[in-house]
Amino acid sequence: MDKEAYFAYSLFYMVDDRKQGGEELHHEAEKPKSALAAREEEVLAFWNREKIFEQSLQKKAPKGDYVFYDGPPFANGLPHYGHLLQSALKDAIPRYRTMQGYRVARQWGWDCHGLPVENLVEKELGFKSKRDIEEYGIAKFNAAARESIMKDVADWRRIIPRMGRWADMEHDYKTMDASYTESVWWAFKNLYDRELVYEGFKAMHLCPRCGTTLSNFEVALGYQDIEDIAVFVKLPLIDEPGTSLLVWTTTPWTLPGNVAAAVNKDAAYVKVRVGEEFLVVAKELVSKVFGDAAETEGEVLGSELVGMSYEPPFNYFREALHKHKTHAWKVYAAPYVTLTDGTGVVHLAPAYGAEDLELAQKEKIPLIHHVGEDGKFIPAVTDFGGLPVKPKGRHKETDQKIVEYLQQSGRLFKYETLTHSYPHCWRCDTPLLNWAANSWFVDVQKIKKDLIEENAKVHWVPEHVGRGRFNNGLESAPDWAISRSRYWGAPIPVWRNTKTKEVKAVGSVEELLSMVRRSGNRYFVMRHGEARSNVEGFINSTNDIENHLTEKGKEMVRKTASELTDAGITMIVASPIARAQETAKLVAKELGLASSAIMTDTRLAEVHFGEKNGAPIAEWQAIFATLSDKFNTAAVGGETYAQVYARVGDFLFDIERRYTAKNILIVSHGVPTWLMEKVAKRTPHHKITHEAKLDPASWRELEFISYPHNEKFELDLHRPYIDDVPLGDAIGGEWKRVPDVFDCWFESGSMPFASHQYPHHTDAFNPKRGFGLFAKGYPAHFIAESIDQTRGWFYSLIVLGVALFGKSPYKAVVTNGLVLAEDGQKMSKRLKNYPDPMELVERYGADSMRYYLLSSAVIRGEDLRFSARGVEEVSKKLLMRLDNVRSFYELYAPKKEAEGISTSNHVLDRWILSRLGELVRDTTQGFEAYELDVASRPLMQFVDDLSTWYLRRSRDRFKEEGKEKDEALATLRFVLSTVARTMAPVMPFYAEDLYQRMKSEKDPQSVHLTQWPEAMKIDTTLLEDMKKVRTIASQALQLREKANIKIRQPLAMLTIGEPALAAKDALLDILSDEVNVKEVHIDTNIGKEEVQLTTTLTDELREEGLLRDLIRAIQDLRKQEKLTIADRPRLTVATTLAGEQFFEKFENIIVEETNLDSISVTEGGEKTFAPFPFTLTLEKDA
Repeated sequence: MDKEAYFAYSLFYMVDDRKQGGEELHHEAEKPKSALAAREEEVLAFWNREKIFEQSLQKKAPKGDYVFYDGPPFANGLPHYGHLLQSALKDAIPRYRTMQGYRVARQWGWDCHGLPVENLVEKELGFKSKRDIEEYGIAKFNAAARESIMKDVADWRRIIPRMGRWADMEHDYKTMDASYTESVWWAFKNLYDRELVYEGFKAMHLCPRCGTTLSNFEVALGYQDIEDIAVFVKLPLIDEPGTSLLVWTTTPWTLPGNVAAAVNKDAAYVKVRVGEEFLVVAKELVSKVFGDAAETEGEVLGSELVGMSYEPPFNYFREALHKHKTHAWKVYAAPYVTLTDGTGVVHLAPAYGAEDLELAQKEKIPLIHHVGEDGKFIPAVTDFGGLPVKPKGRHKETDQKIVEYLQQSGRLFKYETLTHSYPHCWRCDTPLLNWAANSWFVDVQKIKKDLIEENAKVHWVPEHVGRGRFNNGLESAPDWAISRSRYWGAPIPVWRNTKTKEVKAVGSVEELLSMVRRSGNRYFVMRHGEARSNVEGFINSTNDIENHLTEKGKEMVRKTASELTDAGITMIVASPIARAQETAKLVAKELGLASSAIMTDTRLAEVHFGEKNGAPIAEWQAIFATLSDKFNTAAVGGETYAQVYARVGDFLFDIERRYTAKNILIVSHGVPTWLMEKVAKRTPHHKITHEAKLDPASWRELEFISYPHNEKFELDLHRPYIDDVPLGDAIGGEWKRVPDVFDCWFESGSMPFASHQYPHHTDAFNPKRGFGLFAKGYPAHFIAESIDQTRGWFYSLIVLGVALFGKSPYKAVVTNGLVLAEDGQKMSKRLKNYPDPMELVERYGADSMRYYLLSSAVIRGEDLRFSARGVEEVSKKLLMRLDNVRSFYELYAPKKEAEGISTSNHVLDRWILSRLGELVRDTTQGFEAYELDVASRPLMQFVDDLSTWYLRRSRDRFKEEGKEKDEALATLRFVLSTVARTMAPVMPFYAEDLYQRMKSEKDPQSVHLTQWPEAMKIDTTLLEDMKKVRTIASQALQLREKANIKIRQPLAMLTIGEPALAAKDALLDILSDEVNVKEVHIDTNIGKEEVQLTTTLTDELREEGLLRDLIRAIQDLRKQEKLTIADRPRLTVATTLAGEQFFEKFENIIVEETNLDSISVTEGGEKTFAPFPFTLTLEKDA
């Protein structure tokens, strides 16, 4: 591709001043779309047109595969800054590794299941509870969820590439696909068979709004500090009238479900007199509860209280628990009773507390669920039935009613308020309830040691997250609850036999189908014989056009019938179209079947061609560009292939239900019979790649087993379809599935293998290849997500990876902090406290945002207060400066560029090449360590050095023809080419643009197809010396400023004390020119870091200063007139006699320095330019 065709236009003008400001860029940024953004879009079009990403996957990869796992996002919602940060991070490292010689597959995926989706759909439908869903219909609800989850896919497909990220979004996976779920099933069964999965009854946290329990890491996401009510309640002892146990609880709503009390058996307890009664509390807590003046008597150990009976605080369940009277409402010893808060006596409601439940199971204490899954008191709690126990936004309301009741009944001693951390649902913000429930668990305890050992091998960035937070989470992790009592999710593949009670876990669709109740039918599909339409080439789907079998067609049918003699056909079902009916009758006659054996079914009819009925086949085919179009569009009045697929599917499933032990011949047409075979093979629409219709009068046997399907008759493993398939029989017992679905984190954690449909396909993923072959696709070299995924995706990945494959699924993890609004608050659409990301991209470009994010502290796990000014600063200080350098190079570059590195010995060339070597070294080290901030930041400083030091100090070398110009151009071209490759992973758009301008014909087509820069020689002595020169120059310029002497005014001498610069004339010349002094003198008698500037001005120095001011004024005028370097205008000067003499004296210098044709002087002058006035006018030829 030649460069002229590639470039749309250039962005910046070269600012010929050491103060290269941001005026041009700022001007562009105010437009709706900046020139920079437009150039990025041109690069994106180039990538798409030339398939550069695809080429990067196909090119030779001498280092093999680099494995990267990408955590799938939800598609129902536009990408936010967190997604854009992750996209930049997940794009930069694969680009770097590709340039290093690896092949990096980057398959995109979508996280489709889970409560966030359900909650959104419930909101859209106006539902308040699970009951609403079930009344609406699970099939309709899940269909709405399916539609909702994909509603923003088009925007994702636009935004992610626009941010410069390469990902294969055409061959994406979805966690809701049956193929993905089948791999999840395999994982579950694998763990089940190895006793790493079990069903248990445990205390968990329930969201009453969502109607399901949450896993421990989901609970950890939603803690909030709230003010609650704590109550002190009296439980009268039956055998000691006038004496009560005093219990304390922060959950008054659990008191109606009280069935026991617990004490610390080793603690001392006393009676405290309160009026006419005694209250039993721990001795150590007396003063805390009653004050220092409390009157006590007696002292017993907690063990002596064990076994005592008491009156319950509420009597709702007294009669129901009569049979448990030996275990209910007694005192038990519990090790978890502490003496830090409360009274030392704990109330037990085992259904609502993990420790209480454990004690109840041990002591056979009965369990009462006095609150339903909807979070409301059940009707048996007559005084509060139907009240929500912890309503969202009014969490104390019901507790206050409990307090009032206890006060009226005389059971309340006192109550108080306290602030504590309470778990809320991270999805809907509803207070959670501790809840004892059945669930399926991964037995984390059995593999915990392995998890910790494997995590120790992982390279974490930042390290403290993996070694601290994540490791601590593994050490304390309970068993993982992986089932949810919900609807939109992959179903738990466990079935129970209604008769034998046997439990069976299923690991594949084939295994499920082996359990399906069979009809005993055999199916044979046949296309009608040759008809007139086949001979003449037209389409026909009605009987109003004469279209009968030809004589040849009839003979073909008879021949086919003879082939079917041994099939034992007992009935024929045919399309109502004449040619199919004629075929069915001929076959029946040949097979000796009565006419009553023939049935007609409209579902077997030909494709409805609509207004094209009777038209030539080619005319109908012309409507569709692809086979996919036939499934999605139809002729006017006609039907799609998807509709045909559904009706023939409906037919197949219907006759499988209605008939048993029949041999059925199905006579239909080319498309219906072909699609019927696809239905039988469970091939979804999007995987049907070509039409393979039967020839006229051809037949084949159709293998068919009923399977779970949706309304499209595609395989669908979701509820309710999975539970509609008849499994087992009346004799051996039917199989009923447990109703739960998977926790979506189990599905996300299955991504490494499920996205490749392992173990049913092993071409892209096979962690256990034999015969000396390395594992394929496992583990990942690198993954990345935000820090909150330490309890989510990182955890689920490592648990499943270690449990299934024996090692961590990732070698390196980069975890970033959260992107907050500039005020430090969470970004909120409601508050509008952040700028629209795509608007910033339109103003400053995606590269600027990528660099801003990747070079910030957020990449180290710290939170970032996002600032649009930060993105603008990157655009100005990095891209503008670099583009100015590029523009300057192109201004002076020859048509045929020199290739390879410059052999120049000029000190500035050697210095910038050493700085380039540092850039490559530091960037490489950053990427190798997965520290993207370290990899990114050196670029900004390098571009600053390149622009404001190397180029500014070298400018005159470029303007003068000769060896120095050639060397400077060769050096700068090499630098820009290498910078393009070095910045490519982080700023892919500008890197491409720059590379295209620098590349030769033999170079790869794209910068992203090149090799990563090799290590370069670094002259550390020169770098240190140049650093000293720049430091001294800065000090000297400060002295000038202090003396109020502008930089264009030459001075006589600069005296320095730095001995390291002695005899280094090239560096001293640079220092002299930078500070604008005639001489630099080294005096070892002054301090090493001391700088002295001679500020006395001679007449000659003043005159030279005036000359420089004049030259600058003429250069400014050239800019105002928008002249190019090729323009050589005439200068007219109106001035005084003294001015005329000045111009005559320096005419040659002025003409050469400002690229003039000539100077003419006239009398006059307005502008004061000491010591004479003047007015300048530039004229150029038209």
